[in-house]
Amino acid sequence: MNGLLRFITCGSVDDGKSTLIGHMLYDAKLIFADQKEALELDSKVGSRGGKIDYSLLLDGLLAEREQGITIDVAYRYFTTDKRSFIVADTPGHEEYTRNMAVGASYADLAVILVDASQGVLVQTKRHARICSLVGIKHFVFAVNKMDLVNYDKERFKKIEKQIKMLMSEFDYNSLQIIPVSATEGDNVTQKTGTMTWYKGPALLEYLEEVDASEQDAEDGFTMAVQRVCRPDHTFRGFQGQIATGSISIGDEIESLPSKEKAHVKQILDTDKHVESAQAGHAVTIQLDKEIDVSRGCVLAKDCEPHVGNMFTASLLWMDDAPLVEGKNYTLMIGTQKIPATVMRIKCKIDVNSGDEVYAQSIYKNEIARCDISMTNKIAFDEFANNKVLGSLVMVDRITHMTCACGVVEHSLSRGENLTWHGMDITRQFRENHMGQKACTIWFTGLSGSGKSTLANELEKRLAAAGKYTMLLDGDNVRMGLNKNLGFKETDRIENIRRIAEVSKLMNEAGLIVLTSFISPFRSDRRSANEIIGERYIEIYVSTPIEECEKRDVKGLYKSAREGKIPNFTGISSPYEVPEHPAVEIDTSKHSVDECIDIIMEKLEKILDR
Repeated sequence: MNGLLRFITCGSVDDGKSTLIGHMLYDAKLIFADQKEALELDSKVGSRGGKIDYSLLLDGLLAEREQGITIDVAYRYFTTDKRSFIVADTPGHEEYTRNMAVGASYADLAVILVDASQGVLVQTKRHARICSLVGIKHFVFAVNKMDLVNYDKERFKKIEKQIKMLMSEFDYNSLQIIPVSATEGDNVTQKTGTMTWYKGPALLEYLEEVDASEQDAEDGFTMAVQRVCRPDHTFRGFQGQIATGSISIGDEIESLPSKEKAHVKQILDTDKHVESAQAGHAVTIQLDKEIDVSRGCVLAKDCEPHVGNMFTASLLWMDDAPLVEGKNYTLMIGTQKIPATVMRIKCKIDVNSGDEVYAQSIYKNEIARCDISMTNKIAFDEFANNKVLGSLVMVDRITHMTCACGVVEHSLSRGENLTWHGMDITRQFRENHMGQKACTIWFTGLSGSGKSTLANELEKRLAAAGKYTMLLDGDNVRMGLNKNLGFKETDRIENIRRIAEVSKLMNEAGLIVLTSFISPFRSDRRSANEIIGERYIEIYVSTPIEECEKRDVKGLYKSAREGKIPNFTGISSPYEVPEHPAVEIDTSKHSVDECIDIIMEKLEKILDR
């Protein structure tokens, strides 16, 4: 037996993926008697005129049977005399590409179907690129529906040429192209007399024999720590699944990113004490001394994963909202979860040609190459070396939806070479010298709500109390520091980022910073909060839009309602109300002085030392 083979079936919609696998299971007698009876009964009311519809073995959802397409990934386990298999039958429709990517991430081999009557389509190319992206090195192209082209040899040869041209762009270890008829069973489990010109193996025969085993390019030991186990004060173990290499008692390991070292004192494989353990095993490792190790850290030996906060990655974008530069996400790599920013979209990959194309934003199902920055240094590696430390998922921090999956292409050395330079004159020294606690007071609200007025009056009140301040107003900053930025989403995100970074530096100088920006989106305010830290104080000026329009001295609301100003907050673009502001104030209900009194009362404990 050649061991377990995990493979995926993919390709364009209605290429016959579910039918192919269903026929394979049926012909190889790999289904139970009651399944066979149910299949034959269900097929009588299907679209095949009473003939067996083999796709019903895998398309189990009601919506799948009604539409005649695969929507979700269907996993099947089966065994022949020569091998065990786990097959992921994935959807072909572009709308469900993310489901296909999930199935591909667990596969060793891809079976990509091509309709003989249509040839290689755009979705066929997209699926091939995704399979290559997630590290699949073994490909089988099943040219299906040969019965519809009268088993034409020349038609197959033409499609075979298209496939070889497509695959010339990828790095793969094996490629097999097989003509089949999923409905009739030709070349599915065994060869028939319909295509005597084809001299290769049938599909199942090939899958039983192909060697899809992979050797990790990284020989050293790596394990991402999933959990710290401490049942009592005498034991502290680090649990996780070994990604690469092996580990033995007495070996010296390094904890990343701290780079502290210790020796292995004890190894438990489940509940058994062992001398050593190999890749794929879930183990608990105890060290001979206490070092800095927590969930997300990586234990390593005889290898050097990168430790940094910047890398270039290839991403498959899955979200309905486009990817734009400067937006923040939660990045998951190994067992690490960390805030990250897409700093730059370097290019997107043209699905048809494979060319790198300039792009300012990336839309659903597109593949892009991006530079990503994280808030702290983590351990990672190129995907070609280590699949665990080189594969990543990005999650929207507001909706918690998975936005992208991808792989690390290479580290950006500037992220590894930069080190924060500590200074003798610290923020605390400056705060003591000024007699105040530095912070950033972030005013947010609709245009005309009174943000700038309140910020200006609050600064005057603080100055009168002997405080040292700096006021950053939205319009003023755009006339100088941010004059090169427009009002597109990428510019808006960068505008807020720069303001937050400037505010943080001014806080380091010991100053109390006041900012007045609409900052309508929670994600932007959350990013500012993370940059500034615990010194961020959010004040929501909740004046109703009706009152804001009455105060519209610039005529902005009127122009927006006439369609002259696109994406105007409150009219054609939403304002996301803060969830937990430190202070909420409505200037239509209080005078300016009353508003400042309310704010000062709330801030008193924070600002007074």
